[in-house]
Amino acid sequence: MPPTAPTFVLVHGAFANSFSFAPLQAELALRGHRSLAVDLPGHGFEATFPAAYQAPQDAAGLATTPGAIKGVTLADNAARVIEVLERAREHGPVVLVGHSRGGVTLTAVANARPDLVDRLVYVSAWAPVELEAAAYNAEPEMASVDAGALVGALAANPADVGLLRCNFRTADPEVVAGLKAVFHADGTDDEFRVFLNTFQPDENLDAGTADDVAQAATWGTVPRTYVRLTDDASLPLAMQDRLIREGDTLTPDNPYDVRTLSSSHLGWLVHPAPAAELLAEVAAR
Repeated sequence: MPPTAPTFVLVHGAFANSFSFAPLQAELALRGHRSLAVDLPGHGFEATFPAAYQAPQDAAGLATTPGAIKGVTLADNAARVIEVLERAREHGPVVLVGHSRGGVTLTAVANARPDLVDRLVYVSAWAPVELEAAAYNAEPEMASVDAGALVGALAANPADVGLLRCNFRTADPEVVAGLKAVFHADGTDDEFRVFLNTFQPDENLDAGTADDVAQAATWGTVPRTYVRLTDDASLPLAMQDRLIREGDTLTPDNPYDVRTLSSSHLGWLVHPAPAAELLAEVAAR
């Protein structure tokens, strides 16, 4: 592999971890590309899987058991990725790819250390510019999202445990169907249940503040790509397009390179060949 070949650094979204990128990494490797997937703090093998989450489940225990991700911040996420980028950059250019909530971490990283990133790639990911990330959920572009789908899976009061905890192992058919409709409507039931079993129950509460939106002087200097997912019911196309417009307005001399995949929020990870091909084309630039 030429020493100038880029390394893809992959950043997961909420409740996810590096494991979900394994099929994509296989496709990238078979195309001759180097990649690594980051586990943000409190994710992967750092996650808490309470005994109450096993079978038979203990709802009361699940609602009260402490979790390691409590207190983890967006700054902690950015620091983890920056540490990885500093090492990856020793081997050549870096393409930083983020999915879903992982986009908030991408933005924080590029705000702080644009020198470590050769290209940002947001895949149906939050790229806050005019509002803090959580505030976009109240905007008209999100009106079609079934917010109750994730609420139905909540297993603890965030105020009590200091984190978001969901029961992705629920056997409630209505909850599972609601989650599938939001995240993977284009997949089979078996595919979706497999993906649910890669999720961890806990996520941190800090999605950033108004201080964490994109900064023109830093984030705005990094070349960037936005990959739209046409069938995403959790981050609708209208919101994806709004985030693209806001970024382009902030730095009109450095607009997004916009690409599109036909996929739900998770479908591109379950069937990753088209995404790997697209990323390979981006790397070739």
